[in-house]
Amino acid sequence: MSSSPAAPSLAGASPVSQASPLVMRVIGACALAHLINDLIQAVLPAIYPMLKLNYGLSFAQIGLITLTFQLTASLLQPWVGYHTDRHPKPWLLPAGSVCTLVGILMLAFVGSFPAILLAAALVGIGSSTFHPEASRIARLASGGRYGLAQSTFQVGGNAGTAFGPLLAAAIIIPFGQGNVAWFGLFAAFAIVVLYGLSRWYRHHLTLFKLKQGGAATHSLSAGRVKFALLILALLVFSKYFYMASFTSYFTFFLIEKFDLSVASSQLYLFLFLGAVAAGTFFGGPIGDRIGRKQVIWFSILGVAPFSLLLPHVDLFWTGVLSMVIGFILASAFSAIVVFAQELMPGNVGMIAGLFFGLMFGFGGIGGALLGYLADIHGIEEVFLLCSFLPLLGILTALLPSLKAR
Repeated sequence: MSSSPAAPSLAGASPVSQASPLVMRVIGACALAHLINDLIQAVLPAIYPMLKLNYGLSFAQIGLITLTFQLTASLLQPWVGYHTDRHPKPWLLPAGSVCTLVGILMLAFVGSFPAILLAAALVGIGSSTFHPEASRIARLASGGRYGLAQSTFQVGGNAGTAFGPLLAAAIIIPFGQGNVAWFGLFAAFAIVVLYGLSRWYRHHLTLFKLKQGGAATHSLSAGRVKFALLILALLVFSKYFYMASFTSYFTFFLIEKFDLSVASSQLYLFLFLGAVAAGTFFGGPIGDRIGRKQVIWFSILGVAPFSLLLPHVDLFWTGVLSMVIGFILASAFSAIVVFAQELMPGNVGMIAGLFFGLMFGFGGIGGALLGYLADIHGIEEVFLLCSFLPLLGILTALLPSLKAR
């Protein structure tokens, strides 16, 4: 389908014409907003070594910060998605970014561990209002190329997650915690972008209502759909528990095992997260062409040989394997989300909220649990244990093939 430079008028349009436009400027704006949202979120784990030193925190307390952020980012998302599937709320997008702005400014000036937890919670709340609505807008502008739209939207977030630690290493680590406030400028810009998206969304609610009422194209029973969603949730668990070991503790692993500086370890984290962004971008369009189940197979189980090798190699191969793992593993999420949305059409926001919520929730629980284990057994043992998680990708065999009736 061809890209349209502007959204067409819906007045008097047929259902086919309403459903068809591919509006790349809207998808691009969603991806840009996602980049900013996740860049700000990435500041928090990027400054964990600084917070640990400044406040004398244990690994378990670092895990509690991750858990607080991830739970506020996850628990609200399915509810927000479910509610806005039925009652659209375009204003939630800029409002959520205001909450993120308050949280990031608090993080710059807090002086205690409870205040850090509150700042992390506010950033999480901003995220929970962002993902379901922005994901739905990207899907509405997809012109039926749902994998392309979801992966483009998701790659914005992965790019932000990658650049967050790099910017933190350049702006915050050398000059102190107060410089976190500079990231408030990104949040302010995001408010402007999201206000524009909310206006586009408000003017296209007819398209929203058309897509909301879509019928399932598969012939699966309700029980089979629920079972497939459970399998997808378990795959998200394996992916994001393993990812939590990287996003929260990869810098500590490199510092402890290879005696790197904080700044050097952040560079390796950036390379891993950059590979995650690249893998996310390719996963969606490939899923549109060859099928989402095939992408899920390759993306999770295909990581296992590399994850099992990583704890046993030198610094050079640690860097190489981390990028290979990030690239392959990242291609799964877009395919999982679109697969789930095809299982339950008419619940786009709820499904997006549910799976983004599971992503944050499993990441948060994983961060807390792995921090506790690191205090007891050491960070290298944590990476050894986590290396087996991608083997759960074998569960993909239990997913149905979504063929049209």
